[in-house]
Amino acid sequence: MSSWSPTRYKTRNWPSYNTALKQRGSLSIWFDPEMSWHALPTGKRGRQPEFSDAAIQICLTMKVLFGMPLRQTTGFVESLLRLAGLDWKVPDFSTLCRRQKTLNVAIPYRGGSGPLHLLIDATGIKAEGEGEWNARKHGGSKKRLWRKLHLGMDEETREIRAVGVTTSNIGDAPMLPDLLDQIPPDQEIATVTADGAYDTRRCHNVIAARGAAAVIPPRKNAQLWKPTTAGAIARNEAVRACKYLGRALWRKLTGYHRRSRAETQMNCVKLLGQGLMARDFDRQVAELQVRIAVLNRYTALGIPITEPVG
Repeated sequence: MSSWSPTRYKTRNWPSYNTALKQRGSLSIWFDPEMSWHALPTGKRGRQPEFSDAAIQICLTMKVLFGMPLRQTTGFVESLLRLAGLDWKVPDFSTLCRRQKTLNVAIPYRGGSGPLHLLIDATGIKAEGEGEWNARKHGGSKKRLWRKLHLGMDEETREIRAVGVTTSNIGDAPMLPDLLDQIPPDQEIATVTADGAYDTRRCHNVIAARGAAAVIPPRKNAQLWKPTTAGAIARNEAVRACKYLGRALWRKLTGYHRRSRAETQMNCVKLLGQGLMARDFDRQVAELQVRIAVLNRYTALGIPITEPVG
């Protein structure tokens, strides 16, 4: 009997993808001479902000990309503007720290050509505590804090469309309604794919309310629910399918394996830093949102197009 071998894939657009990878290292993609660097008057009483949200976000983007403190970030951005021939004033470190707490981060996305296939996943990001080696060698300090990052990714474009940040004591399932609320109401959602942690009544109901199909594996020894809602009816069909076809065949027929792309994107988030530099929760939220904006910009430059070999 022959042993099972994994499917091999071949990249079909190496020239364009190689160019996109090179463009990710270009600093020119972050600066636009026509952008609004200075803030517009708010019309409210008091001192007006000097720098726009876009200017603050660019500075924090450089901070995230190169892992620099705020003072070094200020000097780095100042040198880049001088090299670009722009005489813009750079916000100081105290302004960046203050504005980061209330910054409305703009997360760009292109959008797909058809209905949205949303992939849901969550992971933990270390906020405080010793590194993994110190914790394994010496036990680490007792104060180890983690933040939980919840993402909703577009399967077609690989862009992150919804993001949520919570403390580590918040589960995965309670955040799904908030992620779906970030998708515009006029955006059609075809499927929502998530792991078994989202197999709850509320999750199935909110997915059915958006007119989408839930691709969520039922829990082990799952029992049928009372078919009082559309979400419960769809979930009962998944339970029956797993019982008579088997979980492996159900996953293949429903395309559940697509969720691995969300896990890959989670790994890309951690490549920008295994931990958080900010210590305040609101600033940590802004830091993670800036990471998502960076990844979406990278994804917009180009992604690989693969096909199975053989």
